[in-house]
Amino acid sequence: MMTMPEPARSDVLIIGGGLIGLATAWRTAVRGLSVTLCDPAPGANASFAAAGMLTPVTELHYGEETLLDLNLASAKRYPSFIAELQEAAGGLDPGYTEAGTLVVAFDGDDREVLADLHLFQQSLGLKAEWLAGSQARRLEPMLAPSVRGGLLVSGDHQVDNRMLLAALFAALEREPQVRIVRSKVAEVTVAGDRATGVVLDDGRALAAEQVVLSAGCWSGQIGGIPPELLPPVRPIKGQILRLAVPEVFRPFVSRTVRYVVRNNQAYLVPRAHGELVLGATVEEQDYDTTVTAGGVYELLRDARELVPGITELPLIETRAALRPGTPDNAPMIGPTALPGLLYATGHYRHGVLLTPATADGMAEILATGEVPEALAPFSPQRFGRPQK
Repeated sequence: MMTMPEPARSDVLIIGGGLIGLATAWRTAVRGLSVTLCDPAPGANASFAAAGMLTPVTELHYGEETLLDLNLASAKRYPSFIAELQEAAGGLDPGYTEAGTLVVAFDGDDREVLADLHLFQQSLGLKAEWLAGSQARRLEPMLAPSVRGGLLVSGDHQVDNRMLLAALFAALEREPQVRIVRSKVAEVTVAGDRATGVVLDDGRALAAEQVVLSAGCWSGQIGGIPPELLPPVRPIKGQILRLAVPEVFRPFVSRTVRYVVRNNQAYLVPRAHGELVLGATVEEQDYDTTVTAGGVYELLRDARELVPGITELPLIETRAALRPGTPDNAPMIGPTALPGLLYATGHYRHGVLLTPATADGMAEILATGEVPEALAPFSPQRFGRPQK
């Protein structure tokens, strides 16, 4: 991978350098296509802030059954995806672990919420083991005595998203077909009713046979796209904390712990190098990324109820990032109504989880023009926005 000079024309130009954009660039280059990726700060936004949970079963929501199939398929792909990436990255560890996930309820009302989730999981044939509070505490001794029940899902895993980003950068460095241009895209160029490339904010024009919009919650702000085709994405703010776990407290928790405390839901994700990720708020706050005292307080308050010992841990990072949400909370993946323009955006809570499925699917589409069956329900054209 090189940052300069830009090619006269690429087979594919990707707008946005989060996990989805980077992975799509890698998988597309593997298919033999030349790729230019444009982002002023690749890997610096939601992909960097995320917790890296791969939890299609424990993060199941009513009304998202179609998305569940894609989530499960992407989770199943993760081990081989990671193995291929590690080889492509020269042996760099992408940080994937299979410790499983425990979901716990703080009080009786929260236990009912968890019981309803378990029934829903069972109705869909998903594997989740119901635990009494005492069983959950035996698995995770730091849990409070008041914990009333839990669900153990051994198939829900995690990846260290920052290690995953580093591995993708390393793999791209070894791909001569890929170039990263660290500039912001101002607009997509269109000629003859087809997307033909982009213009950067410094005025440079880059040509490409196909353009992929993968700019997260900023995808709807790119110029040049016909108004009726602009993706209906919105920013959903999430505040997230990182704490250091001193050696004397390790392991603080041994697996991802999702929890319900007085109907508020959050999670604790341990890292092998001694960090604990605590998150995350869900706020409709437009493009605001301010870390607030209220957000930090709410996260620590509920975590303290669940795991009292968390107050002894040093708080080493506070961050707010913006998830890209769509009207149905599902991603937009595939061709748009404008030839040459494709979307890989709107992944909301599942950007890390859906990285393999999105990248593989987009590479297939870009290389062959064929949309994999698994991606058909997530066509960018499904919203049927009328022409203006």
